[in-house]
Amino acid sequence: MSHTQERPWTPEEFEAQLRDKGAAYHIHHPFNVMLNSGKASREQIQGWVANRYYYQIIIPQKDAAVMSNCPDREVRREWIQRILDHDGHGDDAGGIEAWLHLGQAVGLTRDEIVDQRHVIPAVRFACDAYLNFCRQRPWQESVCSSLTELFAPTIHKQRLANWPEHYPWIETDGLQYFRNRVTQARRDVEQGLAVTLAYFDTRAQQERALEILKFKLDILWAMNDAMMIKYGLAQAA
Repeated sequence: MSHTQERPWTPEEFEAQLRDKGAAYHIHHPFNVMLNSGKASREQIQGWVANRYYYQIIIPQKDAAVMSNCPDREVRREWIQRILDHDGHGDDAGGIEAWLHLGQAVGLTRDEIVDQRHVIPAVRFACDAYLNFCRQRPWQESVCSSLTELFAPTIHKQRLANWPEHYPWIETDGLQYFRNRVTQARRDVEQGLAVTLAYFDTRAQQERALEILKFKLDILWAMNDAMMIKYGLAQAA
């Protein structure tokens, strides 16, 4: 029987299928494992922060693309919070600014982060592919692609727990980005998951949603591949 003829998964079954994709999350990538186990050099950490900055500045552009394609006012009223979280508003400088503080805490200058001199071409290509997907595909598919946030709080908690111990030379104030995202990502997941579970309601659509989530997981994995090639891995003892 083809997927189009099979019964849809229940919302609970569908959510479980989505969460199972976490096995491919970049928390398991050797480069990230190295970072979180205290084996990374100063150059490797600086390279990671400088390259991930490009991903950070893509995020609000991606969210603006979702909103521009979405005719549902109520969805837009909630989704706009993501742009405010990253770009900042009022007295809140936002996530991009927090990431710049992280860069300075690991010894980079603000200018060398902002001018993107360290961004690897493959990292730029992967991030641009994600942004182009969100600009071109139906907004519900773009929302689905954001569900790597299902797995994000764990990786942020790891950094908060491990980095101060492993890398005492990093100023602790620079880790505020991770503190903020632990709670923000949970809130974002609730909205993204609600849209995805409601919209992808046939087996064929649910299978498509899993493909979309895998695409986004591949984006994050490819970024780590590129950084591993550029900066190397710590040698085993």
